[in-house]
Amino acid sequence: MTLLIIVIVLALIFDFINGFHDAANSIATIVSTKVLTPFQAVVWAAFFNFVAFFIAKYIIGGFGIADTVAKTVYPNFITLEVIFAGIIAAITWNLLTWWLGIPSSSSHTLIGGFAGSAIMATSMSHGFVQGIHAIQSSVILKVAAFIFLAPLVGMFMAYFLSILVMHICRKAKPHKAEKWFRRLQLVSSALFSVGHGLNDSQKVMGIIAAALIAAHAEGLEMGIHSIADLPNWVAFACFSMISLGTMSGGWKIVKTMGSRITKVTPFEGMVAETAGALTLYLTEYLKIPVSTTHTITGAIIGVGATKRLSAVRWGVTRSLLVAWVLTIPVSAFLAAFFYWLFYFLFK
Repeated sequence: MTLLIIVIVLALIFDFINGFHDAANSIATIVSTKVLTPFQAVVWAAFFNFVAFFIAKYIIGGFGIADTVAKTVYPNFITLEVIFAGIIAAITWNLLTWWLGIPSSSSHTLIGGFAGSAIMATSMSHGFVQGIHAIQSSVILKVAAFIFLAPLVGMFMAYFLSILVMHICRKAKPHKAEKWFRRLQLVSSALFSVGHGLNDSQKVMGIIAAALIAAHAEGLEMGIHSIADLPNWVAFACFSMISLGTMSGGWKIVKTMGSRITKVTPFEGMVAETAGALTLYLTEYLKIPVSTTHTITGAIIGVGATKRLSAVRWGVTRSLLVAWVLTIPVSAFLAAFFYWLFYFLFK
């Protein structure tokens, strides 16, 4: 029971870290265009992160992404020790990338850690081949594919949305148009924050669900039989923690997202956030956990490319892409190492 409580607490801590790590996704453009101050922006984003809970529960009527994450590893290979090592690895990588100002994916960190510790745990008792079979490859491949698809969808959506809006507003006076775009950025930022809450909170819900299912298999009192039995307090806690984390901000990443990729105007900020939000809503419908970081980065590149391709700082973009590709394998190796370490220290 003690380990279960530790796992739940660590998962909620990760959720908090996810919030301040990914706060930049929702607020970078609105801060860089000076529509809101940093403090106003994080409060705005945090509020709509929490609003997402009511949308998921009472409008969508379920938490499909949480179910997908919980199925990363086959149930018979899930133990509390596996989840513990995976979360420690995810927290480590998230804090490191936050410290370095790299907008990496909290989602992929969590999934990579979960998978890596499960592979190590199974390999130690049944061999590496059986260890690979502990994870549901279809889920991992789907998530890995969206490392590339999510930013591409965001980029193309932002590019064509930019062209459409410019065509509609071609006769508008520049000063008046900018005034309207600054107002609309409040709406687009709110839409993206809802998408962020819907997507990222559910990933931690999925991990806690997996822990409670493992607890049931071990005969612990708090255990559940399936994700359908997940208590309401889990969803409420996850959405609350990510909102509190967002309020803490992530200023190093705000700088990268808001200015280093391309210079962003209110028009471009509004379009990027709207395109990013639409992409997140699409993946919510498909029940695919994606990176909000990747999505908004692709959208910012898309609006930058409408000016000219040279407006995008491709050197920064390449560095981000390397971090994205490395996140799942690095998190998996970290989790495998932590599981191995904990096994020999405490077994």
